[in-house]
Amino acid sequence: MTTATRERNHMSLALTNDTTPARTPEGYRSADSLTTAEIDAIGTELDAIRSEVMNDLGTEDAAYIRRLITIQRSLEMTSRAILLFSGFPPAWVAGTAGLALAKILENMEIGHNVLHGQWDWMRDPKIHSTTWEWDHVSPAAHWKVTHNESHHTWTNVLGKDDDLGYGILRVDPAQPWSLKALGQPVVAAGNAIAFEYGIGAHDIHLGPYLKGEVDAETHLPKRKALIAKIRKQAAKDYLVHPLLSGPAFVPTLAANVVANVIRNVWSNAIIMCGHFPSGVQTFSEESLVGETRGRWYVRQMLGSANITGSKLLHIMSGNLSHQIEHHIFPDMPSNRYAQVAPRVKALFDRYGLHYEAGSLPRQLASVWGKFFRLSLPNPEVGRSRGRIVLDAVADAAGGLGAKLRDRVRGLGARPVGARPALGMG
Repeated sequence: MTTATRERNHMSLALTNDTTPARTPEGYRSADSLTTAEIDAIGTELDAIRSEVMNDLGTEDAAYIRRLITIQRSLEMTSRAILLFSGFPPAWVAGTAGLALAKILENMEIGHNVLHGQWDWMRDPKIHSTTWEWDHVSPAAHWKVTHNESHHTWTNVLGKDDDLGYGILRVDPAQPWSLKALGQPVVAAGNAIAFEYGIGAHDIHLGPYLKGEVDAETHLPKRKALIAKIRKQAAKDYLVHPLLSGPAFVPTLAANVVANVIRNVWSNAIIMCGHFPSGVQTFSEESLVGETRGRWYVRQMLGSANITGSKLLHIMSGNLSHQIEHHIFPDMPSNRYAQVAPRVKALFDRYGLHYEAGSLPRQLASVWGKFFRLSLPNPEVGRSRGRIVLDAVADAAGGLGAKLRDRVRGLGARPVGARPALGMG
């Protein structure tokens, strides 16, 4: 079977197969099947790989990130200069493409990785996780808490990792189903287009706050910080730059909108493909009991997925195409992931573990296949998915009907001439 045929078959299966609660792909060992000695050996070997690389960091690595920052900033300035003449269609196309590329580089290979502390070893205050602020509506301080401290600690643990669907998507059959999940393919598409805003809302736990699960007083500073960052980003992209374009205000405004959407859709695709393909495994909270460093490593190994491709794709993805290696070594400089990937893959093979990797189209098909499949409930004995959906609709309609009946009864019980209190109901 050729590689192309395997890719097509994988995409077809991803879009049509039913999802079952199974966590481990067939033919591979699960985390639970590993002995304590094996887990400890995996941890020891990965610690050794990390130490070897981190002790080898030097001038070439520092030159890489500094060179990339220079390229990114030059590209952004050149693209914004070209867009001053965006009334000329070729200038609009070139400027928009360049600006989108600059934003992708800043967010993915630079911002994401600097904020992970990957370059803190340089002791350069201008390229440090404590001082860097990225071209993104979510304040860096917010993102570092939800991403570095929460997601990377509780990777793929149901009930602990808030990044498992971000509170808006059902990405595992063990997550509860409700009628709103039927619309999740549309929600997923909308989230991709406005991804930076979705991340900003997620980082301040907006959903739990709106449900009354977060104290309003403690939440207020986070909301204010997010709003301030949104205003700053909007002023830069949607006011100052267009105003500098004079009569080309509208084309430049449109160029900034399009560049941001391109960046959002790209970063969303990379992140979804690194976390939600069908071969990625999830874990229960019970699995955390007595978790050692070795077990943490194994959870990172099995809870992530890679994207295969060219060196350009790796750079454009922020080297999150090496998501497995990134989750194992989150503070290792991203330019070293390609170097350690073969050794990590060999470790998977030695212990019979599944190393989830595939091309970008294959992983995207797998992710979106999951979004569609899990928009429907899990089948039950004696009840099909269709019946479960119909029963849920009937229950929802019954509940709405009861509320309407109560409202009508309440209106009928009022004295003649009495008016309902404004704002009540």
